Amino acid sequence: MRVLMPEELGEGERERWRELRAGSQAPRNPFMEPEFTEAVGRVRPRARVAVLYEGREPVGFLPYEQGALGQGRAIGLGVSDSQGAVLLPGLRPDTGALLRGCSLSSYVFDNLEAEQQLFTPYAAEEHPAYVIDVAKGYETYESVLRAQSPKFLRTTLAKERRLGRQVGEVRFVFDERDPAALRTLMEWKSAQYRRTGRRDRFAQEWITRLVARLAGTRAPECSGTLSVLYAGGRPVAAHFGLRSASVLACWFPAYDPRFAKYSPGLVLHLRMAEAAAAGGIGMLDMGRGAAEYKDALKTGELPVYEGAVTRPGAGAALHWLSREPARRAHSFVRGRPRLAALAARTLKAGARLRRA
Repeated sequence: MRVLMPEELGEGERERWRELRAGSQAPRNPFMEPEFTEAVGRVRPRARVAVLYEGREPVGFLPYEQGALGQGRAIGLGVSDSQGAVLLPGLRPDTGALLRGCSLSSYVFDNLEAEQQLFTPYAAEEHPAYVIDVAKGYETYESVLRAQSPKFLRTTLAKERRLGRQVGEVRFVFDERDPAALRTLMEWKSAQYRRTGRRDRFAQEWITRLVARLAGTRAPECSGTLSVLYAGGRPVAAHFGLRSASVLACWFPAYDPRFAKYSPGLVLHLRMAEAAAAGGIGMLDMGRGAAEYKDALKTGELPVYEGAVTRPGAGAALHWLSREPARRAHSFVRGRPRLAALAARTLKAGARLRRA
């Protein structure tokens, strides 16, 4: 086994990574591709990749970030929506030996994909990731929506028409290249985080730099994609995510609150689904985290896992003290809808007070 910085991977090793990923039974989520790991490595200096070998042939890759005292975490933890190792089918290395080889006392994940048999035994929680299946075409998806939530689809399409009448011609761009549109999206998203009392991810320089780098990434299985809904020549909703040939990973959606009565975010997602299906993409992965818009749009769910692998010793104890109490508290609240609603209202009230 060798441990490298992501930019030290040779093209042969990257190609082997892609081959192994293509042989997986899991959806081809772009967060699991070498391009995402390399982009994180450019903005997170402690990003690493463990390369496993049989003879001279690479048979596995584990991207991770190394923290203080050997505490490890999935690459891009906090923003990556699919995590784990990329391994030759059937390969099951010893997790303790793997962590030792990486000089890690623990490896933390919060969006471990379902096919990760190496790490799923160490999961503490399972969460649903909400998906939209457009493999049979957008018309089939619309027919599913008409059957499961006819009022939602009818109302959203009516709002789209009203947006066109009252604001101006509605135009959708699936792959917008204008940097100003990306800056507008990040401003909207930052305001949304602050308005709802949540941590502003774009206040963290490394996330802003990561998104900017990925916006320029064009690879067959990991391409930054900015989608924008315009009305009357101005952007009213936008989304930045990553796409592979078969999966659009939904990441940062936001809209201009001045146009909230038209539900531009929902209209945007319908147009994204239509464009993705036309481009041969079979699934939109909206990620974990309950939200009304996800319930309205989804056709199904995929499991993702949260937890950690640890090695016995002081590092494992440090991991438990630093993460487990907070994780259990969050889990307790999430599992009780009334408490979760109260927590959301409290966050919003706190945000209003801070703004005042």
